[in-house]
Amino acid sequence: MSEPHDVLGIGVGPFNLGLAALLDAVDDDLDAVFLERDPEFNWHEGMLLDGATLEVPFLADLVTLADPTNPHTYLNYLRETGRIYEFYFYETFQTPRTEYNDYLRWVTDRLDSCRFSREVTAVEWDDDDAQFVVTARDPQNGDRVTHRAANLSLGIGSRPQIPDALQGHPEDDVFHTATYRHRRDRALDADSVTVVGSGQSAAEVFQDLLDRQADNDYRLDWLTRSKGFFPMEYSKLGLQHFTPEYEQYVYDLPQERKDDLIPNQDLLYKGVDPETSEEIYDQLYRRSIGDRDPDVGLFAMTEVTDIEARPDTYALDCHQWQAEEPFVHESEVVVLGTGYERPVPEFLDPVSDHINWDDKGRFEVLADHRLDIDVDGDVFLQNAELHTHGVGVPDLGLGCDRNATFVNRLLGRERYPEDTDTVFQDFAVEQFVDHAPGASRSGPEQPPTPTQDD
Repeated sequence: MSEPHDVLGIGVGPFNLGLAALLDAVDDDLDAVFLERDPEFNWHEGMLLDGATLEVPFLADLVTLADPTNPHTYLNYLRETGRIYEFYFYETFQTPRTEYNDYLRWVTDRLDSCRFSREVTAVEWDDDDAQFVVTARDPQNGDRVTHRAANLSLGIGSRPQIPDALQGHPEDDVFHTATYRHRRDRALDADSVTVVGSGQSAAEVFQDLLDRQADNDYRLDWLTRSKGFFPMEYSKLGLQHFTPEYEQYVYDLPQERKDDLIPNQDLLYKGVDPETSEEIYDQLYRRSIGDRDPDVGLFAMTEVTDIEARPDTYALDCHQWQAEEPFVHESEVVVLGTGYERPVPEFLDPVSDHINWDDKGRFEVLADHRLDIDVDGDVFLQNAELHTHGVGVPDLGLGCDRNATFVNRLLGRERYPEDTDTVFQDFAVEQFVDHAPGASRSGPEQPPTPTQDD
């Protein structure tokens, strides 16, 4: 059994990796370890498509927004790998997703705290020593190791979600966008391909298939239950929803109000990148010149309710919900951009009685993104608190702000600044009243009520 760690991270994705990178630059004698079940780092490997870019600027790397002088910045990665002039002349804030993945791998290789092939199987609490006891195994050989830690950082990420009615078919024929790059050859060899979904992943898969359609001669369709193929909000004022102020505003709302609000904000973080949308349209326009048929279909407001296997094809039961009309659509290959889910991990079962849950079985979460748990140790949440803090939780830029808060709590002092008043917009009434001289908490002054003497 290893010596107790000050903090143990479960999962090595961008958020926990960012925490590791910020901790690496701290001079205090603080011990951290991060466990990952995969044998090496790769971020959304199945969607590392040529030409795909991040939806956030390069400044939203692991550390810059908290500490621009940190040695693990994206700019230092470019300097150290001899690409800084190439990036300078690239003249864009957005970076290729493949290069962002390479940057994350570069940081991982520089950190001694990241351990791979370590799948956490159980988390327990030792009352006597006031420590978490974490059991992990090597998925390849089954070897087990136990760690003790005063605090945890839960960063296991999400997993592809496929509705039950669409499951049960060969994975080479019906598969999630998360595995698209590994199964693309099957799609290119088909007579017809259908993409289902409305988000950026579905758009990128559709664009990639559209680019390759002329050389492979398949029918290509795109179905979505959304009202249309709408772009993600990317205006400068709209992006101010991805700030500490807006997270605090959402957190302070009653939970029932949050449960109504958050599902209706998809276009803040789940829509199609405007540039991707433009490139798809331009490609369709060029392919239609001279009265040519691109052999492509796009159909919105349509929910795929079931998939039935037929000889050499699949029948998709579809429902156009606005017109309330059912129809059947056949396709040889189906790519599902049906989103991701974040289930409560089974390894928390031994401490579940210590966790405070809401009435829907979700984590109760404190304002500073810590799990509400009745033990002395902290559990820092990395992208498991969207239901309490809102749409900014998955944002890479806000992950840096969250990690700065975690580091400061671990150290018991402000090592990294905790930013406030970062945007021109106010979200809470109290903020606006404080900033606007003509605003007050009370309503407009009313004239006195007339009396009989008046």
